Amino acid sequence: MVNIDTTPKFTVSELTGLIRKQLEGAFGTVIVEGEVSNFRPSSTGHYYFTLKDSGAAISAMMFKNRQRFLRFEPRDGMVLRVKGSLSVYPKNGSYSIICEEMEIAGEGEILAMLEKRKRLLAAEGLFDESRKRPLPRFPGCVGVVSSPTGAAVRDILNVLGRRAAGVRVVILPAAVQGEGAEEMIARRIEEANKWKLCDVLIIGRGGGSLEDLLPFSAERVVRAAALSKIPVISAVGHEIDWALLDYAADLRAPTPSAAAELVSESREETLEYIRGIKESFYRFLVHRIERARLLVKPFSLEDLEYRFRAILQPRILRLDNAAEALTENLRERLTKLRQRLELSLTKIEERSPVAILERGFSLVINERTGKALRRAGELIKGDRLIIRPREGMIKAITEEIQN
Repeated sequence: MVNIDTTPKFTVSELTGLIRKQLEGAFGTVIVEGEVSNFRPSSTGHYYFTLKDSGAAISAMMFKNRQRFLRFEPRDGMVLRVKGSLSVYPKNGSYSIICEEMEIAGEGEILAMLEKRKRLLAAEGLFDESRKRPLPRFPGCVGVVSSPTGAAVRDILNVLGRRAAGVRVVILPAAVQGEGAEEMIARRIEEANKWKLCDVLIIGRGGGSLEDLLPFSAERVVRAAALSKIPVISAVGHEIDWALLDYAADLRAPTPSAAAELVSESREETLEYIRGIKESFYRFLVHRIERARLLVKPFSLEDLEYRFRAILQPRILRLDNAAEALTENLRERLTKLRQRLELSLTKIEERSPVAILERGFSLVINERTGKALRRAGELIKGDRLIIRPREGMIKAITEEIQN
């Protein structure tokens, strides 16, 4: 039998404090994996839930200020891997794990795989901005690759029905998660291009875990989107979700509804722009008409004629004066040019060889060389000469040369 007198005695608070000290000091930071149950966000924004496996359960919580690093919201049934520290709550003597970080179990490996795939596809140029095509300004037909029974399709139809009722919508049904989803999505993209089914293609689904969205990061889907001749909009999940399709698509929309708004945006903006122009043009015309009425009102027909003549007469006078001045200027220029021409003709006639010959001079050519004779030294005895006076020609033979 235990001797109560010699056994250490504690109050409940003392014992709990000792357990807390030993438990929190011994473990430090731990990583725990388990299934979420009883998930309940508090009114202050903190997360409270239970992590369990087949043999045990542990309470868990995450403070609001740590949630900004999360890409998802935990929900019951989700298998999570959390990192944090153990804490004992003295009021009820329970212990729990205070989560600093959490991820979907297996997500770390998935992210590493996606990052490697992203680098490989980027190296091939599939994500280059130069490959991006602009969306058609006024698409007549919008193709949607998604589950025909999913919320994404309903959201897209609602938005287009409200903003662009005349646009035709073609649903290309495809599984959006699970086995065979990636092959079906890629095949729908290829079929839309092969048969030219639409002007722009929206590919997407509602939100989900990273694992649920894996088909939209499949290599075949990414390649099909990059090779598509039809402009592609990626609308996968919610705003915080992502897939490799986002990088290969011509445009990424944060949600399927936002994708529908993007393809109908130009139509709405253009209609609004036209309405604005119509109103501005109408106001402009009314203003100009009213102004014209005010300007015309004080004038009679006779007064208008007088004012018109008063404006026109000085201009006619200026035109006549300018015409006379131009005529006189041209006349003076012609006189000067005629004088210069006559003077030039006189100079040309004075320098003409014919005029020189008229004065009694003759041109002597050495028949041997065919050149005009300038000096006696250019001849040798016996050279034949051709003498050309003003009229006729004389031939002679050199008998004597005197230099």
